[in-house]
Amino acid sequence: MPDTPRGSAKITDPEQLLAQAKVLSEALPYMRRHARNTLVIKYGGHAMGDPETAKLFARDIALLRQIGGNPVVVHGGGPQIGTMLKRLGVQSEFIDGLRVTDEATVEIVEMVLCGSINKKIVASINEAGGLAVGLSGKDGSLMRAKRLQRTKRDPESNIEKVLDLGLVGEPTEIDTHVLDFFKKSDVTPVIAPIGLGSGGETLNINADTAAGAIASALRASRLLMLTDVAGVLDGDGNLIQDVTVSEARRLIDDGVVTGGMIPKIETCIDAVEAGVRGAVILDGRLPHALLVELFTSHGAGTAIWAD
Repeated sequence: MPDTPRGSAKITDPEQLLAQAKVLSEALPYMRRHARNTLVIKYGGHAMGDPETAKLFARDIALLRQIGGNPVVVHGGGPQIGTMLKRLGVQSEFIDGLRVTDEATVEIVEMVLCGSINKKIVASINEAGGLAVGLSGKDGSLMRAKRLQRTKRDPESNIEKVLDLGLVGEPTEIDTHVLDFFKKSDVTPVIAPIGLGSGGETLNINADTAAGAIASALRASRLLMLTDVAGVLDGDGNLIQDVTVSEARRLIDDGVVTGGMIPKIETCIDAVEAGVRGAVILDGRLPHALLVELFTSHGAGTAIWAD
């Protein structure tokens, strides 16, 4: 098929053309609002595993950079790590949703996160017309960390026991120097959540936690947490679009927010209290979820704001 100046797709319906123009026109004020702003995006879950949704995500990141935004992508990879551990015959155990990580496991975690997953995301963004570079928290001493300590109360003895999670970490210091360099360029950093311990050891860090720490250190305009649910739901199953930090805490205390959503909300609260202007939990399975959230009046998930 010969090339044409307007591309190969022909749209003959005037109403469809007007609808597309209307969408672009209505998005313009929001594009101007987010231009030159830092947007930290946690990317993971089923959205990362579905090829078509992953392709749309890459295009959205390229577009955000094109309009002058400063997207910073932090990705997870739990399912892919689990698949590789199983393939290699390495046993894996979870305690309170965190993978117990010994030296053999952390080598595989680093290989999967910093290797195949990270480079696949980078390649997708580059193919979509952007320019991305893969990093881990160890590069440029970006993310210093310490071993995560958790306690659990024995229901029979009522004694708290310290849980040994192995080489699982939590961020202690984010050195934004390397990220400041990217902000001045047109390059999008894609970060694997691997941290550097005080003794030089590699630590596996939860991607939500890493994204929140990086957003806080950068004083980002937004922390956008892509998940596998629509956002925070009320008791009737309806999406809650906006909450303050105090309201979010009340939702946890009242039992409206439960399970795995609690640490996500707590990460958002910590980020907002550290200076991030807003944190949003949204459904990464929704095509163009980032654009719907950032460039429309109704958004796409649950936004948490300062009181």
